[in-house]
Amino acid sequence: MEEFVLQKLTLGQVLDRAIERYPDNDAVVYVDRDYRLNYRQFGQLVDRLARGLMALGVRKGEKVAVWATNVPYWVALEFATARIGAVLLTVNTSYKSTELEYLLKQSECENIFIIDGFRDTDYVLTLYECVPELRTQERGYLNSPRFPHLKRAFFLGHEKHRGMYSIPEVLSLGMMTGEEQYRARQAELDPDDVVNMQYTSGTTGFPKGVMLTHSNLVNNGYWIGRNQLFGPDDRICLSVPLFHCFGCSLGVMAAVNHGSALVVLEGFDPIKAMTAIEAERCTAVYGVPTMFIAMLDHRLFEKFDFSSLRTGIMAGSPCPAPIMERVIEKMNAREITIVYGLTESSPGMTQTRAGDNIDRRCKTVGRAMPGVEVCIMDPESRTPVPLGVPGEVCCRGYIVMQGYYNMPEATAQAIDSQGWLHSGDLGIMDEDGYIAITGRHKDMIIRGGENIYPKEIEDFLYGMEGVRDVQVVGVPSGKFGEEVCAFVILKDGFSCSPQDVIDFCRGRISRYKVPKYVAFVNEYPMTASGKIRKYMLREKAAELFPEG
Repeated sequence: MEEFVLQKLTLGQVLDRAIERYPDNDAVVYVDRDYRLNYRQFGQLVDRLARGLMALGVRKGEKVAVWATNVPYWVALEFATARIGAVLLTVNTSYKSTELEYLLKQSECENIFIIDGFRDTDYVLTLYECVPELRTQERGYLNSPRFPHLKRAFFLGHEKHRGMYSIPEVLSLGMMTGEEQYRARQAELDPDDVVNMQYTSGTTGFPKGVMLTHSNLVNNGYWIGRNQLFGPDDRICLSVPLFHCFGCSLGVMAAVNHGSALVVLEGFDPIKAMTAIEAERCTAVYGVPTMFIAMLDHRLFEKFDFSSLRTGIMAGSPCPAPIMERVIEKMNAREITIVYGLTESSPGMTQTRAGDNIDRRCKTVGRAMPGVEVCIMDPESRTPVPLGVPGEVCCRGYIVMQGYYNMPEATAQAIDSQGWLHSGDLGIMDEDGYIAITGRHKDMIIRGGENIYPKEIEDFLYGMEGVRDVQVVGVPSGKFGEEVCAFVILKDGFSCSPQDVIDFCRGRISRYKVPKYVAFVNEYPMTASGKIRKYMLREKAAELFPEG
């Protein structure tokens, strides 16, 4: 592996490098529609969008929110905003009006792009309800008492909506920005400028705006791709949300750093994902474990050709070892990697490598990214613990965020005086630096003074015939403080009782780890980025088993 060198480049400069080296390589492809741009064409689209935004008055440092699924203009906006020093503000596609209002106010957002809607939420109607002034005021001169910073609204498509600019209008206005003016704006930029704000998923408390710089994203993206041995011939099947760091950082930035192609899906569907892999001869596939399970367990799985696959990333939540083994064997992803990190760490903190053995790829989240320090600390004293001892996973280096927007106290709590970012996750490091995640500090169950790590029980229960997925949480108990509860999803055609699950555990794992309660469910509550909302499972467990 090459020696680590910090690249002092902006997102725009990384794109320029890809255009210069691989102008005719596919950059962005959508299999389900006639949309295919090579790097030269993609760069031209980015420039037209960037010039159009400048013509409309978007200044350096302004936030540009994007509330959309993985539509074709999304990736172009990621680079167009970066070209002119604006800050891309990603918006969770599952947000409702209250959450949108919070984000626009807390971020002091000046601009927003939207699509027509997603699932049961009409984005256009929601924006009009939040900002009724859009219907009556002149475009570009918005004056909303509720959102004093908001200046402009855009529709991410060709349709016209009152008070909003359409994409064709933005593109046509690009000619109003001269070459000299455009180049001068880019000359003002610094790799350490904030270029991206992503709000943490909000599984606890109010979401916080994570400020990431060009340097954060460029360098993390480069090494994420390098650890997968990416090159200009690689093609990534990307169906994870672009609003999430998994999509816009691990996906987009890894691809552009290495001149690879992005084969994008507007949303995840197992058939569409498998079709994209086969039709475009994808060499990499990204997804959370539930996405891989959906493909592997689909009745048409055997009909698809996965021979082109080589690598990819499984991340977002703990990866069950049996699923990893099936992905390697059945999907041909023999060099599939695991990435662990946080939005606050750009996001990749650790990664398995393409050459790692099956044991490490199944049981660990890899070792520190090049140029990054990772340490296991005691959660209370915040001091390092010995190898092999559980503690909180922490990191420092170029990947650490600049901070939370307008939240200095929360920033100081997350990043200590020595520059260590505290993840809140528990893990163990071995003598070679490989880390096994044992759970969230707040997810840890304490029963009668014994610390219980949910992932250990989850991994054990994956070995039970008929178990498709399992999540373990704590239930309040008057006697022991907490009891263990397992939420189980069974494979199609299987049936069993809670007692069967308990009997499977007895005598095979420590008595205090055996679930006292078992509930069978069809699905788990999820964030839009594919993470399981364990706090909601804890609430459900307390409701189902109040006696504790």
